[in-house]
This record gives sequence, C-alpha cells and structure tokens, in this order.
Amino acid sequence: MTVAAPIPPAVVSPALRRARRSARFQRFGTAKGVAGALTTASLLVPAELLLRGLGGSGKARLPWLFHRGLARSLGIRILLHGKPARRHRVLFVVNHLSWADIPVLGAHIHAAFVAKSEVSGWGAVGWLATLARTVYVERSRRSSTGVQRDAIGERLSNGESVILFPEGTNSDGVEVLPFKSSLFSVADGLDDVLIQPVTLAYTRVNGLPVTRERLPDLAWIGETELFPHALAFMALGRVRAEILFHPAVRASDFADRKALARHCEDAVSNGYRKLMRG
Repeated sequence: MTVAAPIPPAVVSPALRRARRSARFQRFGTAKGVAGALTTASLLVPAELLLRGLGGSGKARLPWLFHRGLARSLGIRILLHGKPARRHRVLFVVNHLSWADIPVLGAHIHAAFVAKSEVSGWGAVGWLATLARTVYVERSRRSSTGVQRDAIGERLSNGESVILFPEGTNSDGVEVLPFKSSLFSVADGLDDVLIQPVTLAYTRVNGLPVTRERLPDLAWIGETELFPHALAFMALGRVRAEILFHPAVRASDFADRKALARHCEDAVSNGYRKLMRG
C-alpha cells in the first residue's frame, strides 16, 4: 500500500493557514475572550490605583490599552482607512452596531464615549466606562437634553474629544439609521471643534464576507441580553472590523444643525455600503 507523503509546510498557502487559525480560535474563542478580558482588567486595576495615587497623566491611556487587549482577545482584527483628525477637541460621530463597537473604536481613538446612565452600574463594564471618563446621559428624560448637551460641550471646551453615536441607538447592521440633528447641538458655539464622521462595519467572519443572515450574530439589537450575546460573539471565530475616517468639518461650514447632521449621515451611510460591499 502506498502512503501519500505529507504536504511540506512551505506548500500550505497563507489562506489555508489563516483558515486553520480561525478554526482553532472558533473552538476556544469564548474561553479566550473571557480570559483575555479578565486578565487585562486584572492588570489595569492596580495600574489605575497607582496612577490615581500618584496623580499620573498616563491614566487616560489605561482604557485605550484595555480596549486593544480586549479586541485582540475577542478575535477582532481592526482594519483602518484613514486616521483620526487629531487627539484633542474632536467630536467623532459614528454609526452604532454592537457593544463590541466600544473596544474597536476605543483601541484607535483617544476620546470619551457618551453612554446612558445605567451603564455606570454594570459592574466591571461600568468601572471601565467611568475610568474612561464616559459622559453619562439620561436618555429616557426629554428634560435632560440641555444637561446632556452642556456636559458633552463642557468636555469639548476643556480640550477633550468625544465619541457620539448620533443614531441614538444601535442598528441591525442592514443600514445606518437616521442621525438625530438635535444631538449635534453639542457643537453650537464651539467653532474650533472639529467634527469627524466615522464609519464602522463588521465585514468578515473567519475570512468570509458578512451576510444578512450573519448580521444578528454581530449587531446587538432589541432586548437581547448583553452577556449571552457576548458569549455567542466570541464563539464566532475571527471577526474583521473596519473603521473608515471621513474628512473632518466644522459646524460653521453648514447653514444649520440639520445640514451638518445630513452631511455626516450621508458620509457614514455611503461609507458603510462601501465597506460592506468589500
């Protein structure tokens, strides 16, 4: 009986090697994601306490390091198109798909997120959000709109950058939802603040293009519980996220707030269709 000779390592194509790595990650992705998040957090806790005691300016880098470590442990490969306008006094307006948007964006943008107030009570997630100086808002109360605007505007006035999700909620990933022009009021009177539209898309899973059938596994929508969805996300395997930075503008470049919101929505929407087409 003739035994076939094994394929030399040099003959194995890069695509096959990537497929094998994806398969291995898919088998152990959930365990790796949880272990990676816990390990990264366990390292950041003493570092945060040390910097707090010393008054260190490096404290702002801790959430950025956590996001990078978490994204890697979740099996997310991030592909960038362009780059952030600058590190200070920028309002980044981004479409919103999933809880995974936070580590993906946080790994490459030094800015505070805007989140609903309930997030502060979400255990370790709330601790990290507070550490990142998240701007908490009461989205369920219309009367708090002015307070929210002032809180975000104060951060921008103090030289910080902020990441805003102008859809007001996360979409199902099929298309970008309409931007709420009222949220752009945070830039009123801040002529030196740059506004940069940013498109975020999850385009591939284990090397294969994302289809409509796969979108529910990636987008976090409806009444889906966070923890079960996170576990299912980790079990997918290798996920490619792409971030497209559009040219930055100023509020004074537009006739009014609605025109500014429409410009940003068009840029993000067109970018999303482009990324999803590959």
